[in-house]
Formats: sequence, C-alpha cells, structure tokens
Amino acid sequence: MQRTVSIMAFICIALLLAVSSCKKESFITDSGARLNITADSIKFDTVFTTTGSVTRSFKLINENDQALRIGSIKLMGGSGSAFKMNVNGTAATEINNTEIAANDSIYIFVAVTIDPTTSQLPFIVSDSIQIEYNNNSRKVILEAYGRNAHFLNNQTIQSSTIWTNDLPYVILGGLRIDSNISLTIESGCRIYAHSGATILVDGSLLCNGTKNNEVHFSGDRLDEGYRDLPGSWPGIYFRSTSTNNRLTFTVINNAFRAIQAEDIAVQTNPKLVLEQCIIRQASDYGLLAQNCNVSVSNSLISNCGNNVAIQLGGKYRFDHCTLASYSNTYFIHEFPVLQVSNALFQNGQLLSTDLDAVFRNCIFWGDGGTVDDEVLVTREGNTTFSAIFENCLYKAVNDPINSSLLAVIKNQDPLFDSIDISNRYYDFHFNNNPFSPVIDQGTNSSLPRDLDDLPRVVGLASDLGCYERQ
Repeated sequence: MQRTVSIMAFICIALLLAVSSCKKESFITDSGARLNITADSIKFDTVFTTTGSVTRSFKLINENDQALRIGSIKLMGGSGSAFKMNVNGTAATEINNTEIAANDSIYIFVAVTIDPTTSQLPFIVSDSIQIEYNNNSRKVILEAYGRNAHFLNNQTIQSSTIWTNDLPYVILGGLRIDSNISLTIESGCRIYAHSGATILVDGSLLCNGTKNNEVHFSGDRLDEGYRDLPGSWPGIYFRSTSTNNRLTFTVINNAFRAIQAEDIAVQTNPKLVLEQCIIRQASDYGLLAQNCNVSVSNSLISNCGNNVAIQLGGKYRFDHCTLASYSNTYFIHEFPVLQVSNALFQNGQLLSTDLDAVFRNCIFWGDGGTVDDEVLVTREGNTTFSAIFENCLYKAVNDPINSSLLAVIKNQDPLFDSIDISNRYYDFHFNNNPFSPVIDQGTNSSLPRDLDDLPRVVGLASDLGCYERQ
C-alpha cells in the first residue's frame, strides 16, 4: 500500500512539473509599461576617419513586475550608417521581439567608424536607434564629431619631408625617420599616435611650433576618460644615429615614455634641443636620456612617472625649466622629479661614462607622494663628473651629493598659481602669488622670452622656472 502511494505521489509531481513547464510567461501589454532607457543620446568625441571609436553603451531596464517584449530595436540608418549596434551580444541593424524579464535589463552597445570625405574641417555624423514596444516609439540620438586625417601605417620616411597644418596626422603601427633624413613639422600640426605606435628617429625631427600654434603629440583616443590617460601611446625615441633634433613650442601628452634619447651625437652640437616645450602625464618617463647630449630651456615637464632621468653620463644643459609632480588619480608620485647618474647596468655590468650637467634657474618640486629628495645625483667609478645646480629651487631632506650647489633655495613651496588635483588642473605660473620664493631669484638669463613667449628681464635677476611673472 505504501509503495502505491509513493508511485501516485511521484506521478502527481511529474504532472505538475509538466504543466508548469508548458505555462507561458505573461507579458505586460499596457502602453503605460515602464521602460527606463538610460540615455537619450550617445555622443562620441573626435573620431578619426576609418579608425573607429571606443564602444559606448546604454541599457533598457524593464521596471515592471511582468516581462516586457520590445517589438523592435532599429538602427535607423541601416547598413549604410556610420554607427554599429549590438544588442546583448547580437550585432544587427534591427532586432525584433526582444524579451526583457521582469525587473531585468539588456545592454545596447554602439560604436562608430567614419568614412573619409574631402572635407578638411571637422564634421558631425548622426543617426538614431528607434525602440518600439506596446505602441510606444522612443529614440536614442547618436552623434559623432569626426575628422579626416593623414594616416601613416608602419611607414618609414625615406626622403626629407615637411608636414603642413592641413589635417591631423594619425600614426598607426609606428613611424620611423630614416638615417640622414629629416622630418619637419610645421606650427599647429597635431600628431595622434595609436596604441603601440612608436615614433623612431634615426635621422632628424624638427618641430617648428609657435605660441598658440604649438605642435601637439598625443594618443589617438580622444573620447572622455582616455584623452588624458597616461601611457596611451609609446612616445618618441631618438636613437643612436639621430642628429640635429630641435623641438620648439611642442607639447607631448600622455605617452608611455614621452622622449627617450641615447648616445652622444657625432658633432659637437646637442643631439636634442627642447625649447619652450611641455611634456606631461607620461606614465614611465617624461625625458629619459642615456649618454646623450641634450639642451632643454623654458620647458615644463610635469606629472610623469619619472619626470627626467639622466643615465650613463653625457652632456646636459637645463635652463629655466620646471619639473613638478603631484600624486593624482593616475599615479602616486614615488620617484624624484630629477635623477642624474653617470652609470647604468647593462647585461649584468655596471657601465659609467663622463657626466657634464648644468641646471640653472630651475624648479624641482613634488608633493603628495613618498619622495623625500626630489633631486637625486649618483656617481659610480672614476670618470669625469660634474653636476652643477645654480639658482635652483628644490624640495629635499638631503641635498644632492656629488654636486656643486650655487645660490640654491631648499624646501620653499614655489606657490604655483593653482594646483587642483581632484580636477587634474595644474597652473605652474606665479602671477597670482607675488610672494613666491622663486621671483627675482634667478641668475642673469640669456633667454629673452619665457614659455608663454613673454619677456624676461634680461640683464637683471629673472624668476626661476619656465614662467616669468608678468
């Protein structure tokens, strides 16, 4: 008898499960059904033609206690649209009868690729995604700001070339300037490098920027969250055979290693001259020089993993430069803004060469990190060694050893105009701080103009750093 009851109970449970499995989930059909579309528009910042964009997304959230059937999700421009749509992993221009469970959601992803046009000016492309459900029709507007550009993909420049400011230059895969060849970049040019696209200089690079028409280098991701991201592109590498490089009014943003220069030039003049330049937000080095000959004046190098590092000796002149770093959301300031050494470990061996370095009228400052001494000078071996700091301000618990210190200022906050770390805003002028300790503390300057191309007081005491208080 007990066995018969057990069999009957099993049959009843099986029948209930069968009935349950055949039951259709009910859908809300009321036109007043609540559907939360998390964006009414999707906007893309500058997108270069043919290179595509970052993917953006929004959600459809069913806020009802019953399932909701979306009759149609349609990219209105269809297959000819510059935009591409993907609904929960399915790429299509139109998807019908998409079901969203009660109190659940789905993602819609959007990307854009803009075809080249003959226009040299920025232009806007637009489209929309139409969402229909329960006799409702709603739209999400799509908009992208596009630009044409010169595209260079794994290209080697083999004859001396001039880039003019007609369109931006986008480097994909990498660019190399051949030995004994020069690339001249005229004022106002903007160069955007893709991730992994190093600029290799075996010949000469000449950047002829002017105030308000600087030459700009940066990564090619210009959408929000990426345009200032450190390490977005590799940087510029001046190799052994490179000579006669001069960058004037040039801005280098968010590289991995903004500038690397190696080996003394064969002639007596510097391998690399930086005049009135700005290097910022390099994730590794702002300037890394190894046994090289470099001259830097009226320049600002800020908020890099390592602002300036000199290794394996060489010859260097820094005049009226500001090197400053502050911990922020991108990195913790943990290395001195200036590191100078005549040595380098290579292949397990410690090598050293002669060092001749002069730093005049400069500021070396950092804050918000773990650095006690913002200037670090190290000497190895018995090679000729000279490191001179003349009329400089620096932050340090310990004075730099192996150095000559002339009229230096120690541990006095330079009182920059504005340091707003939360908003990543840094103004390294002194116009609003007449009591800054750097004012009129420089030795007589041979540089008549500052980084703003404004006059210095020639023949009299000038201000320290790249800016002269006006």
